[in-house]
Amino acid sequence: MIPIEVFLLFAAVLFAIGAYGVMTKKNTIVVLMCIELMLNAANINFIVFSAFTTNVLGEVFVVMSISVAAAEVAVGIAILLNAYKVKGTIEADSLASMRW
Repeated sequence: MIPIEVFLLFAAVLFAIGAYGVMTKKNTIVVLMCIELMLNAANINFIVFSAFTTNVLGEVFVVMSISVAAAEVAVGIAILLNAYKVKGTIEADSLASMRW
Protein backbone atom coordinates (compact mmCIF):
# COMPACT_ATOMS: atom_id res chain seq x y z
CA MET A 1 0.00 0.00 0.00
CA ILE A 2 1.24 3.46 -0.85
CA PRO A 3 1.79 5.67 2.20
CA ILE A 4 -0.46 8.69 2.72
CA GLU A 5 2.48 11.10 2.54
CA VAL A 6 2.98 10.35 -1.16
CA PHE A 7 -0.57 11.39 -2.00
CA LEU A 8 -0.36 14.49 0.17
CA LEU A 9 2.93 15.49 -1.45
CA PHE A 10 1.40 14.96 -4.89
CA ALA A 11 -1.59 17.14 -3.95
CA ALA A 12 0.71 19.84 -2.57
CA VAL A 13 2.79 19.90 -5.76
CA LEU A 14 -0.37 20.02 -7.88
CA PHE A 15 -1.73 22.90 -5.79
CA ALA A 16 1.59 24.77 -6.06
CA ILE A 17 1.62 24.40 -9.84
CA GLY A 18 -1.94 25.72 -10.00
CA ALA A 19 -1.17 28.65 -7.70
CA TYR A 20 1.92 29.53 -9.74
CA GLY A 21 -0.15 29.48 -12.92
CA VAL A 22 -2.86 31.70 -11.45
CA MET A 23 -0.29 34.26 -10.32
CA THR A 24 1.84 34.37 -13.46
CA LYS A 25 -0.32 33.64 -16.52
CA LYS A 26 -2.20 36.34 -18.41
CA ASN A 27 -4.49 34.19 -20.52
CA THR A 28 -7.74 33.77 -18.62
CA ILE A 29 -8.45 30.29 -19.98
CA VAL A 30 -5.11 29.12 -18.60
CA VAL A 31 -5.99 30.80 -15.30
CA LEU A 32 -9.27 28.85 -15.22
CA MET A 33 -7.36 25.63 -15.87
CA CYS A 34 -4.95 26.44 -13.04
CA ILE A 35 -7.87 27.06 -10.69
CA GLU A 36 -9.17 23.63 -11.64
CA LEU A 37 -5.75 22.15 -10.81
CA MET A 38 -5.93 23.72 -7.37
CA LEU A 39 -9.44 22.38 -6.86
CA ASN A 40 -8.37 18.90 -7.92
CA ALA A 41 -5.51 19.03 -5.43
CA ALA A 42 -8.02 19.76 -2.68
CA ASN A 43 -10.20 16.89 -3.95
CA ILE A 44 -7.22 14.52 -3.78
CA ASN A 45 -6.72 15.54 -0.16
CA PHE A 46 -10.38 14.85 0.61
CA ILE A 47 -10.19 11.41 -1.00
CA VAL A 48 -6.94 10.50 0.76
CA PHE A 49 -8.19 11.52 4.18
CA SER A 50 -11.49 9.79 3.50
CA ALA A 51 -9.68 6.56 2.69
CA PHE A 52 -7.34 6.98 5.65
CA THR A 53 -10.17 7.42 8.16
CA THR A 54 -12.57 5.03 6.35
CA ASN A 55 -15.23 7.73 6.29
CA VAL A 56 -17.39 8.26 3.22
CA LEU A 57 -18.05 11.94 3.88
CA GLY A 58 -14.89 13.06 2.04
CA GLU A 59 -15.91 11.20 -1.10
CA VAL A 60 -19.40 12.70 -0.99
CA PHE A 61 -17.86 16.15 -0.64
CA VAL A 62 -15.64 15.49 -3.67
CA VAL A 63 -18.65 14.58 -5.80
CA MET A 64 -20.34 17.82 -4.76
CA SER A 65 -17.12 19.75 -5.41
CA ILE A 66 -16.73 18.33 -8.91
CA SER A 67 -20.30 19.26 -9.81
CA VAL A 68 -19.78 22.82 -8.53
CA ALA A 69 -16.49 23.02 -10.46
CA ALA A 70 -18.25 22.01 -13.68
CA ALA A 71 -20.79 24.78 -13.19
CA GLU A 72 -18.01 27.24 -12.37
CA VAL A 73 -16.17 26.43 -15.58
CA ALA A 74 -19.34 26.75 -17.65
CA VAL A 75 -20.09 30.18 -16.19
CA GLY A 76 -16.45 31.26 -16.51
CA ILE A 77 -16.25 30.29 -20.17
CA ALA A 78 -19.56 32.03 -20.88
CA ILE A 79 -18.21 35.22 -19.29
CA LEU A 80 -15.00 34.91 -21.30
CA LEU A 81 -16.90 34.44 -24.55
CA ASN A 82 -18.93 37.56 -23.82
CA ALA A 83 -15.76 39.48 -22.90
CA TYR A 84 -14.12 38.36 -26.14
CA LYS A 85 -17.14 39.51 -28.11
CA VAL A 86 -17.06 42.95 -26.48
CA LYS A 87 -13.33 43.59 -26.02
CA GLY A 88 -11.79 41.36 -28.68
CA THR A 89 -9.31 39.78 -26.26
CA ILE A 90 -9.27 37.48 -23.25
CA GLU A 91 -6.01 38.67 -21.72
CA ALA A 92 -6.41 39.22 -17.97
CA ASP A 93 -4.72 42.64 -18.00
CA SER A 94 -7.13 44.07 -20.55
CA LEU A 95 -10.15 42.65 -18.68
CA ALA A 96 -9.09 44.09 -15.32
CA SER A 97 -11.38 47.09 -15.61
CA MET A 98 -15.08 46.55 -15.06
CA ARG A 99 -15.99 49.27 -17.55
CA TRP A 100 -16.50 48.11 -21.09
